[in-house]
Amino acid sequence: MSEPRIDDFTLASTPDLTFTLSTATKPLVIYFYPKDSTPGCTTESANFRDLHPQFVAAGAEVVGISRDSIKSHLNFKSKLGLPFELLSDPDETACALFGVMKMKNMYGKQVRGVERSTFVIGGDNRILREWRGVKVPGHADEVLAFVQSL
Repeated sequence: MSEPRIDDFTLASTPDLTFTLSTATKPLVIYFYPKDSTPGCTTESANFRDLHPQFVAAGAEVVGISRDSIKSHLNFKSKLGLPFELLSDPDETACALFGVMKMKNMYGKQVRGVERSTFVIGGDNRILREWRGVKVPGHADEVLAFVQSL
């Protein structure tokens, strides 16, 4: 069975760049997260930051995607000292391609938001592995172990 393929997309990227899936280094780790500067997203981003040298050593690139603005991403990236880029997806272009928009319960109300998810993309934009409904503790380590096994 061959891996599913993601259509190419281009998004605004920190600091003042654009990111195009087809031209990115592969393997590529894309983690979707709900919102800059929230507790779970801060912890998850810090975990990817702390393991970043090992991802690079394994030949992988890491990017984070949320619906936040580039300005918000720049503040978040600076505050955490993230060594990788954050992509802004306010129109949910990539969110739709990866199917990460979900109805979630927040304080007893149904809200539509990004389901914390991670994907490893290989050559020809093929999904090599995906994690959905991610729980933050230990997740970045699990993704790294997979990338190192490639």
